[in-house]
Amino acid sequence: MIRYLLLSLLFISGCTEKSTPDETEQTGQFITILGIAQDAGFPQSDCQKVHCQQFWDGEVKKRHVVSLGLTDQSTGQNWMFEAAPDFTAQLHQLKKTSRNDDLSGVFLTHAHIGHYTGLMYLGHEVMGASEVPVYAMPRMKSYLETNGPWSQLFTMGNISLQVLRSDSTIQLTPHLSVTPFLVPHRDEYSETVGYRISSPNKDVLFIPDINKWHIWERDIIEEIGRVDLALLDGTFYDAAELPGRDMSEIPHPYVEESIELFKDLPASEKAKVMFIHFNHTNPLILDSPERRKMEKLGFKVASEGLTIRL
Repeated sequence: MIRYLLLSLLFISGCTEKSTPDETEQTGQFITILGIAQDAGFPQSDCQKVHCQQFWDGEVKKRHVVSLGLTDQSTGQNWMFEAAPDFTAQLHQLKKTSRNDDLSGVFLTHAHIGHYTGLMYLGHEVMGASEVPVYAMPRMKSYLETNGPWSQLFTMGNISLQVLRSDSTIQLTPHLSVTPFLVPHRDEYSETVGYRISSPNKDVLFIPDINKWHIWERDIIEEIGRVDLALLDGTFYDAAELPGRDMSEIPHPYVEESIELFKDLPASEKAKVMFIHFNHTNPLILDSPERRKMEKLGFKVASEGLTIRL
């Protein structure tokens, strides 16, 4: 018990929901959670449910679409993981948290609307950016190059497409590296990847979208064991979340399924699991009994503004 408490305290010391400049050392490396919602955000368009009305009534805050910021303050560089539709607010938050104006690149996971459409803000009509590196797998790269309006970003020099290879590590700085790996998902326009983000001190897994854990060629429990934190697909809490929709057409590991799969993990391993990418119907996206239950079981729920020291 004492050993577990010490491990928990060490982990908590590396995660804080404060994102003010004083919370990070000038020479540090850290991740900032810039968004936690599924592709359509919270509230979703035309949502008539009670929890969406809470937002329109000013009772709860907007939740941005899933995105991470990665910062190396020793080199003054920032990267974004996902170009979400909320790119404008998220880029502002990243620069505010890091205290620098750099954007050294964007890493994409796949071609679903919440994960790449924010690239439009780099374009001629908005930022008019110059050669921002955009890291993408081969099919994703081809999709952007051959389909408008995304191809205009390439032809006008707003972005510079950098091809990724699965399980091939990119060394960003002496302190940070990124490794993409394929995961099974609905790959209509591109393949889908997750990422391992690594520093000399910590490894973080980022898998916002996957169909089901059991159809992946890798064992998610083993993958959790290899890292210090795992940001995992928590899109839907259970199978009853979307009445009238065929859930088999939008497969994700329900949070309840993940809890069952992880239930026998030691407490120190459960503490590594942090769910992210919540649909607007998922009770974990707001303060709820389900969220408190998760935390009581030893799992974590991602919050916007959370910084994770590396």
